[in-house]
Amino acid sequence: MAEVLISGVQVETALGDITREQVDAIVNAASSSLLGGGGVDGAIHAAAGPALLEECRALRASTLPDGLPAGEAVATGAGRLPARWVIHTVGPDARRGQTDPALLASCFTRSLEVASGLGARSVAFPAVSAGVFGWAAGEVARVAVGAVRAWAEQSEPADDGAPRPSLVRFVLFSEPLLTAFDKALATA
Repeated sequence: MAEVLISGVQVETALGDITREQVDAIVNAASSSLLGGGGVDGAIHAAAGPALLEECRALRASTLPDGLPAGEAVATGAGRLPARWVIHTVGPDARRGQTDPALLASCFTRSLEVASGLGARSVAFPAVSAGVFGWAAGEVARVAVGAVRAWAEQSEPADDGAPRPSLVRFVLFSEPLLTAFDKALATA
């Protein structure tokens, strides 16, 4: 585990299960359909229960009929999870030629913007696009930490007292991912 303070935001890593995080919001590495899938997405949907799927279906029926584009983020309730909200973001799929680091960075930045809009003070992220989407752990870690740093430095707390996340935790499910994120955080 590593931790660093960036412009008033505590950024840390942890090995664990994101569905058990007791934070205001967890980020789902979602499929664009928002209807569940494998990996982190499947685990979050399974742990949250049917309420999460119903909210995602409602989004698809109303504001997102074509699904959520890569690099964007949207929030729902969290069903049975200990978090209050799930922020869904769709990472770029390197296997399909989506290899632009800016698109990956947008997943983290947009998720933090959505979290701020909700009033969330703590957010837990997975390693978006690592694994089945083909991005190397080190690259995801570097881009994620860089995006959080840029967001923290550019989003000082508002004068109106509106909260912004003061804790960002990267919750990684394997030792290699934890090592990659620890290394990226050490150079942040």
